[in-house]
Amino acid sequence: MAQKPGIPKGTRDFSPVEMAKRNYIFNTIREVYHLYGFQQIETPSMETLSTLMGKYGEEGDKLLFKIQNSGDYFSGLTDEELLSRNAAKLASKFCEKGLRYDLTVPFARYVVMHRDEITFPFKRYQIQPVWRADRPQKGRYREFYQCDADVVGSDSLLNEVELMQIVDTVFSRFGIRVCIKINNRKILTGIAEIIGEADKIVDITVAIDKLDKIGLDNVNAELREKGISDEAIGKLQPIILLSGSNEEKLATLKEVLAASETGLKGVEESDIILSTLKNLGLKNEIELDLTLARGLNYYTGAIFEVKALDVQIGSITGGGRYDNLTGVFGMSGVSGVGISFGADRIFDVLNQLDLYPKEAVNGTQLLFINFGQCEAAFSLQVLSQVRAAGIRAEIFPDAAKMKKQMGYANAKGIPFVALVGENEMNAGKVTLKNMETGEQQLLSPEEVVAAIS
Repeated sequence: MAQKPGIPKGTRDFSPVEMAKRNYIFNTIREVYHLYGFQQIETPSMETLSTLMGKYGEEGDKLLFKIQNSGDYFSGLTDEELLSRNAAKLASKFCEKGLRYDLTVPFARYVVMHRDEITFPFKRYQIQPVWRADRPQKGRYREFYQCDADVVGSDSLLNEVELMQIVDTVFSRFGIRVCIKINNRKILTGIAEIIGEADKIVDITVAIDKLDKIGLDNVNAELREKGISDEAIGKLQPIILLSGSNEEKLATLKEVLAASETGLKGVEESDIILSTLKNLGLKNEIELDLTLARGLNYYTGAIFEVKALDVQIGSITGGGRYDNLTGVFGMSGVSGVGISFGADRIFDVLNQLDLYPKEAVNGTQLLFINFGQCEAAFSLQVLSQVRAAGIRAEIFPDAAKMKKQMGYANAKGIPFVALVGENEMNAGKVTLKNMETGEQQLLSPEEVVAAIS
């Protein structure tokens, strides 16, 4: 008996219905990116390991899928090296390429390689899969899509403002109510400075980032474990628990961070972004959240995160400002800001809230029943007319029993069926059946298009 086939853990097959839903997500995001002047690029699924390694930290390097060299990849290896069983060293010898871990590092490489062809500021978007050799679990996959948009070559905060407008527009189109959270790396640096723990900035922010999940007492316990003094933790409490409107929070921060030049710069940037957005009438709430940290080693200015309000799920979009995207490839001083929509989590949210428009999921709109060779020939002519008018239509390929053909229409959720017999052919018309109501009408091809449209 043949072994049942399978797929690698952490990967998925998508059915036609699921693909229709996913394409609705990708197309919606793509349309909004185009509205704001972003242009699409694509980069290869694989990059050289020299491009990928060392960009994601030690843990990230371990999660890279490495691709074995073609041909005799053992040539050039000594018996001693083979017997050492040193996986990392051996991989470096017979793997020169790897699957991309994200879209940001390939984008940085792209900018450096194509700098002479690019007009700056460069507004690009990418919608492509990425791969991580992570432990698969619910909501975490080894292969998943990222939908990134970045502006590089500009320091203007108008870029941050427009990215927040994009986020608001996309989720308004999806019908998902969200809270857009914003913070600034400079504010967090200022907080660490004024409590006397500037060198512990990463430990502090990693801990307070968990406030929603583990509560204040556990955050404070984690801070103590990291060697942060009780005095500093005490100074941190009113900042962590800061409440009120965005304006009230900013006013308090101006006083609290008065001794930190960096911190005040972060407050100023946040004030400009939030006050500009306030006048643009966002449909979703935007909140200054001082517990938002997001990969501090990477971001240098404004940082963003988006939470769905009606579903318990993690962040569904994130991003921020970075000062030196291309520095690792020898082209320093290129500042940028970007966002990434989590397509897989958005897919789950839309499913849970049942927010997919009917037309986004339905495929074929009209099925022609096949009664035989003559009827099929007539149907094909009408098919050409309705397809030219934009109606998604097909004909059942075999002159099978009526029950089988109608069962096919029901199984695929096709809303209309066209019946063509001798009477219809003589009249140059078709009988259109509405599968939901059961109503039947004798119509010309033009009337069929009008009825379905």
